[in-house]
Amino acid sequence: MAAMKNNLLVTILLSLAICCLVLTVGLTVEPTLTEIGLDGEVSVEASELEAVSLDFGRLSRREEKTTLALVRPASLDDVVKVVKAANKWPSFAVSARGHGHSISGQADTRMKGVVIEMGKGSGEIKVWEKEMYVDVWGGELWIDVLKATMEYGLAPMSWTDYLYLSVGGTLSNAGISGQTFNYGPQISNVFELDVVTGKGEVMTCSEERNSDLFHAVLGGLGQFGIITRARIALQPAPQRVRWIRVLYSNFSTFSKDQEFLISLHGRQASQRFDYVEGFVIVDEGLINNWRSSFFSPSNPVKISSLNADGGVLYCLEITKNYHQGNADSVDEEIEALLKKLDFIPTSVFTTDVPYVDFLNRVHKAELKLRSKGLWDVSHPWLNLFVPKSRIEDFDKGVFKGILGNKTSGPILIYPMNKNK
Repeated sequence: MAAMKNNLLVTILLSLAICCLVLTVGLTVEPTLTEIGLDGEVSVEASELEAVSLDFGRLSRREEKTTLALVRPASLDDVVKVVKAANKWPSFAVSARGHGHSISGQADTRMKGVVIEMGKGSGEIKVWEKEMYVDVWGGELWIDVLKATMEYGLAPMSWTDYLYLSVGGTLSNAGISGQTFNYGPQISNVFELDVVTGKGEVMTCSEERNSDLFHAVLGGLGQFGIITRARIALQPAPQRVRWIRVLYSNFSTFSKDQEFLISLHGRQASQRFDYVEGFVIVDEGLINNWRSSFFSPSNPVKISSLNADGGVLYCLEITKNYHQGNADSVDEEIEALLKKLDFIPTSVFTTDVPYVDFLNRVHKAELKLRSKGLWDVSHPWLNLFVPKSRIEDFDKGVFKGILGNKTSGPILIYPMNKNK
């Protein structure tokens, strides 16, 4: 276990959004975009400029008019022309916006400038079946990438929990979810990028070609260029997912089991789970809500009845992927793995869903929140990497201390191997 302490990072995620790509390039006066010959759309409508001045976090809005225009590029050439214009007339900032899921205005122009709404762009998702990769436009949604690759029985290896995010946006951060312990974050599963630099140059980069730019852009928070194309690794996609949630009343036991499960990475699929995540429960309503959304409800769960330490429960979320052809062996594999864990025996909740439905599970919750008018509200959150050596202190000071029973928002815990 001592070796594991050096190989584990835990990401504490207090919300569900990914920052968008941002590139800032100077300012002084307002040029016009009409003279640079864009094939896409240019809008100066007040309502559209207002819309792109606010992102998913709803925490930052510009006090004065800073967005001069909104550009919807028709192609890579349009992105190049806008960035070159910003160099020719050093008078405005350029911000590349995916789908606006940042939290603090990162997808807006901090200074007077132009927002490039990446959107569909060229609109092409090209799947290379034999080569096992897919080429996609930087503004493409991950849900659309999934749908396109599944037509070939393939899928990317690593995901975020929410799929209505842009490829360029998550690759500019990291892209973390419950598969990260096994495959690494999304940025570890990219073969090649096309990037528009701050000078307006188009550069193709990879591990072998322009590698400095490649590693700077991946996880670079948009400070080194605009991702216009990504070549993403694929693997054969499973058909179904056995989805399991178990509860813990003791944090040490919970974290020990998470640590054990991610130590199994790299083993044969039958000897490990395919997804390992977790979350903290400080509100009884939360646990009964998630059970009714995807899992067959029975009697309501009361935190007080489970002897929760400090009034807090911990949920371990795990999955086993499978094909119809090996369905008979799945129960046996799951049972063997569960026997090695120390959760509350009466707290096992199981469901079985298609692979795409599991990956797109948050969208179901989104639709429910939208119907209640609760999606377009402020979404403050904090992402942290906490080393194994301090996670016990974090539990005592934050989960049981600062938060207590004062929050109903999601508190997600992703166990990660540092070597991934």
